[in-house]
Amino acid sequence: MDQSNRYADLSLKEDELIAGGNHVLCVYMMKPKEGYGYLETAAHFAAESSTGTNVEVCTTDDFTRGVDAIVYEIDEAKELMKIAYPVDLFDRNIIDGRAMMVSFLTLTIGNNQGMGDVEYAKMLDFYVPPKYMRLFDGPAMNIVDMWRVLGRPIENGGMVVGTIIKPKLGLRPQPFADACYQFWLGGDFIKNDEPQGNQVFAPMREIIPLIADAMRRAQDETGEAKIFSANITADDPQEMIARGEFILETFAENADHVAFLVDGYVGGPTAVTTCRRRFPNQFLHYHRAGHGAVTSPQSKRGYNALVHMKMSRLQGASGIHCGTMGYGKMEGEASEKYLAYMLERDEAEGLFFKQKWYGMKATTPIISGGMNALRLPGFFDNLGHCNVIQTSGGGAFGHKDGGTAGAISLRQARDAWMSGVDLVEYAKEHKELARAFESFPWDADKLYPGWREKLGVHK
Repeated sequence: MDQSNRYADLSLKEDELIAGGNHVLCVYMMKPKEGYGYLETAAHFAAESSTGTNVEVCTTDDFTRGVDAIVYEIDEAKELMKIAYPVDLFDRNIIDGRAMMVSFLTLTIGNNQGMGDVEYAKMLDFYVPPKYMRLFDGPAMNIVDMWRVLGRPIENGGMVVGTIIKPKLGLRPQPFADACYQFWLGGDFIKNDEPQGNQVFAPMREIIPLIADAMRRAQDETGEAKIFSANITADDPQEMIARGEFILETFAENADHVAFLVDGYVGGPTAVTTCRRRFPNQFLHYHRAGHGAVTSPQSKRGYNALVHMKMSRLQGASGIHCGTMGYGKMEGEASEKYLAYMLERDEAEGLFFKQKWYGMKATTPIISGGMNALRLPGFFDNLGHCNVIQTSGGGAFGHKDGGTAGAISLRQARDAWMSGVDLVEYAKEHKELARAFESFPWDADKLYPGWREKLGVHK
């Protein structure tokens, strides 16, 4: 059934829709299956995403038609369609009238992903008007609050030096805590890896007290504050709350040195919002494990990384992993710095829309995946600043002199970049950084030709 007479209006103008402020606008890459027209399929997609069904029904009235999602632009050659969703379509909480991400996803990425006339469809960008944006929680904390704990300037405080204890699974409680202590002697921040929680060989009630003790000892020895990001992800919100309360009680006087990690893609909006609302005084560390199933360029369904970043900020992530933009081991390109800008700026250009955040607190980019001290300057040059949380696993514990030296080398790389000093020159006076060149020679040879002669290192 061709529904384009009702669910498409190509005379609508995008700038007028934005000025009106009553619609969420979404851009999709969409291809119909063979034998179906583009506009016809786009209109069916909009119908399934809002008020429509596959037949005319007797219960439709004039008001219902007023909240239809409308296709307002198509470009068949580029496989692009744009749909305007009335804000009133989206579900609200009965307790406080706030917006919910599950409703946004149910409408915009819902049954339309399985329609028989659609070969594929993937959301590439979306625009949120002020009246809808104000209904989302947004972040309660971000890197500025972390800088306060660390005693840093609250403007341009620089990279938080972090790690992930490796191996990601398999360490018993005491070896895990010992590794934390070693890193904290040189670094700032340690996070659980995404699968870590309450394994039988490392029960939470045993390992968390040991980590809290390691933090106290490292702080006493260094005279510096340290931070731990603990994974509280669970299927059941009550389990998440129980984990969070136990962790805060155990860290006691250092409770404000604790972030809570939530696997936001697999746990979903309910897990993220449970943490955001139950523990608003903790940094909400959004780990996006599994996101590549839909966001990868190889996937032609779901949504892309930009959409994921924007949704995380609306939900209230304090920080989210946003890739290494081609400088680490994960897929990505240098141009993807716009993902970080969308998280941290009050106004940023997306792929199709300029989004204003109207004062919503920023979400901090978290950088991880194959980074080490030698790769950091190039990453910072590309991004234009170093105000990120950076977690190196192998980049810290792969250092020839161990985790403490690895942490210090990361800190020295940051300090060199912030001071505008060439990394090889800085390494001449900083042994941990110099040893990082020897620890990661494949990167050193590629990024710093001639480093061996300059540092007096011979094969």
